[in-house]
Amino acid sequence: MRKYSLDYFKSFIFKNSNAEETDVCEGPDPAGGSAEENPERGNWANKREYMLSMVGYAVGLGNVWRFPYLTYKNGGGAFLIPYFIMLAVAGLPLFFMECSLGQFSSQGPVTVWKVVPILQGVGVTMVLVSTLVAIYYNVIVAYSIYYLFASFQSPLPWSDCFSWSDERCGVSPKGLCNVTSGNGTVLVNTTWLSDNNQTCPEPSLVPLPVQSPSEQYWDLVALKRSASMEETGEVVWSLALCLLLGWLLIAVSLFKGIKSSGKVVYFTATFPYVVLLILLIRGVTLEGSREGIDYYIGTQSNLTKLVEAEVWKDAASQIFYSLSIAWGGVMTLASYNKFENNCYKDSIIVCLTNCGTSVFAGFAIFSILGHMAHVSGKPVSEVAQDGFGLAFIAYPEALSQLPVSPLWSVLFFFMLLTLGLDSQFASIEVITTSLQDIFPAVFKSKGSLLTVATCITLFLLGLPCVTRSGIYWVTLMDHFCGGWVLLVAAILELFGLCYIYGGNRFIKDIEMMIGERSSWFWLWWRSCWFFISPCVLLVILAWSLLTVSMPTYGSVVYPPWGLTLGWCMTAFCLLWIPVCAVWKVLRAEGNLWQRVKTACSSAEDWGPYLERHWGERYQRKRCYWRKSSLTSPDSDTCVITNMHSVKL
Repeated sequence: MRKYSLDYFKSFIFKNSNAEETDVCEGPDPAGGSAEENPERGNWANKREYMLSMVGYAVGLGNVWRFPYLTYKNGGGAFLIPYFIMLAVAGLPLFFMECSLGQFSSQGPVTVWKVVPILQGVGVTMVLVSTLVAIYYNVIVAYSIYYLFASFQSPLPWSDCFSWSDERCGVSPKGLCNVTSGNGTVLVNTTWLSDNNQTCPEPSLVPLPVQSPSEQYWDLVALKRSASMEETGEVVWSLALCLLLGWLLIAVSLFKGIKSSGKVVYFTATFPYVVLLILLIRGVTLEGSREGIDYYIGTQSNLTKLVEAEVWKDAASQIFYSLSIAWGGVMTLASYNKFENNCYKDSIIVCLTNCGTSVFAGFAIFSILGHMAHVSGKPVSEVAQDGFGLAFIAYPEALSQLPVSPLWSVLFFFMLLTLGLDSQFASIEVITTSLQDIFPAVFKSKGSLLTVATCITLFLLGLPCVTRSGIYWVTLMDHFCGGWVLLVAAILELFGLCYIYGGNRFIKDIEMMIGERSSWFWLWWRSCWFFISPCVLLVILAWSLLTVSMPTYGSVVYPPWGLTLGWCMTAFCLLWIPVCAVWKVLRAEGNLWQRVKTACSSAEDWGPYLERHWGERYQRKRCYWRKSSLTSPDSDTCVITNMHSVKL
């Protein structure tokens, strides 16, 4: 049969019909009075807003309160070796893959799976995980807001044992002393002895548990923590109001989607670096800071740690979670890029910035912790903590010992606030973008209303996390929602794109955006996508399942119903992967093998969002002639999308 070009069909149709000529199979005209490339869906106002949003999403609280502790725990500077190796073989390849996938299709994490419809449940899992994480993550933002307001006091309320403390509060060890008197042996408080310039002999000392003022302030004042998860108690209204303020800040920042959040990140994504630099400069001038930095990354580095599997597992896990891989946020933010944006270069910049920030933050954190250890006469190992212990107990205590302590405290908690907000922007955008892509007729024109409704809903769902047992809920959700569920999603993502859709085919898609590259350029990425990255993730997943442990908060153990609820959250997130796969197979036609094959084949409308970017590959697929389903297979009648039937 003679072959004809698309231009021939257009000219033939419009010459022989009264139809008004329009662009074939194309959405709104990109030049239709808008400077945007894709006015229907929207684009970033400029490259800076996208990069700042990506950096703000990747750089979060974990860079400040998790990485420095892992580095100290796993051999100091030696930990950077497995850390950057895991960045090269797992973190960067997956980040580049997700960034490319979102930008190529201009779709969110659910509808992007038109590429491999049978795995659309992976996108649903990403959205559900982002939703659950957004609920409790904003509670952490609320903690930061609470401490920010509390910092506008002098002295800082956690600097000493004030009226809110109990008898266990103290800055030095307490105990009772067996004292022999004329009436026999009596127990005397060691504090009374020290006040009277007396000491207790070591054999007569009965130590008592002591809590620092910052630890008691966290438990008794900020959280009003109950004894266990089963004692829910009332809502802590101070935290509830801070939670409401946090959601208001997010709703206002995202009211116009990326158009408004792109302006906010000029401040929220850059301010943490200013604070970290200020804290580092102040920290290194303090006495004892050298010891803290040595413990973190200096002369006490332990290369023998590199033979321990746990160190490599920690490095891989930190890279994976720090870059927010398989959360859906990377795809979502990249989906608003212009089609020919260099996503390869962007991925390298964001990943290196994220890792550099983690290393830099460690110096700021441990220099001040070293000073705290020096003042208290303790080794750095006794004051170094991670997570909530670092952010709301150890570091506030260290800041309270500095001159002009309220200033440093305000800066620190304002930094935590901006770090949390940046991550939340992307998480909420994942939810709203997914809903708009799935139900465009309902939500496309109601973006602002959808954002407000989402924030209100998540605020109400987060209220149990600001009751007296709220910290137990936050810890439970963090343990079961942000763990190995994401590893499963990432492994299926690699498998779907490399082995079902086709890794080489995906590379051709990327080259449509960034231009053709040599085979040597793709050698490393092929090696990672097809083999190295899946193997690394499978090892981490297997390790995580073999060493799975139940969550605790300090010495508090969770009740069985609480653990069951946690596993139900995990199951609810993963359940949609097989459900969507079965649904796609059942909707297909033919025998079982034909149905599975259809569900594994990319959808007819898969490809670049705009017709102008289809190129020859996707014009043949979506806009070139094809056999009409209304005629016999032997007919020469072909159908061109949005055009008349043509007899060849």
